[in-house]
Amino acid sequence: MAAAVTVLCALTPAWPAPDTRPMRIVVVGDSLSAGLGLTADDAFPAKLETALKAKGIAAIVANAGVSGDTASGGLGRLDWSVPQGTEAVILELGANDALRGIDPHITKAALDKILGKLDQRHIVVLLAGMRAPRNMGADYAKEFDAIYPALASTHPVVFYPFFLDGVATDAKLNQADGLHPNAAGIDAIVARIMPQVETLISRVRAARGS
Repeated sequence: MAAAVTVLCALTPAWPAPDTRPMRIVVVGDSLSAGLGLTADDAFPAKLETALKAKGIAAIVANAGVSGDTASGGLGRLDWSVPQGTEAVILELGANDALRGIDPHITKAALDKILGKLDQRHIVVLLAGMRAPRNMGADYAKEFDAIYPALASTHPVVFYPFFLDGVATDAKLNQADGLHPNAAGIDAIVARIMPQVETLISRVRAARGS
């Protein structure tokens, strides 16, 4: 009988224990994700981490947002903003480019280089899109708005078309300047982007298993 048990144990596959390490996510962005005008606990990275925890997903979401930053600025600081050990990045840049009327070709080139660098480091990316203010003119808005879908079609990213979806222009969800989400606005962003974040988490888990 003991011999039979020994044989059975030998034939039973040893399934690896699930990887329970917290996901290491960095949000690279501007004031919209950095939390300008909000407490640290009300900023997007902190609220996203809390929302993930509520779903039973252990994650450390670092805030690498810099108020006033452009896509080119994000490219220039990328290496130190995204430290070794980072598994995923949520990239939220471009709003300041549009507000300043920067040539969309410059913005696209900078974002393209950021995505290329992150891909080389095998870091999974969620690309959060942005839209130009309509007062910049129809031609500029059309060219700028096309940046993000184009990048999403050429890079292996999880794509969320508009970071401020459902929040932009809603006075109840924005601070007095009409540009930056208030705490309720951040809650709305987190709720809307969560399906894409969960896809991001799934890709990190798949990468861990490879």
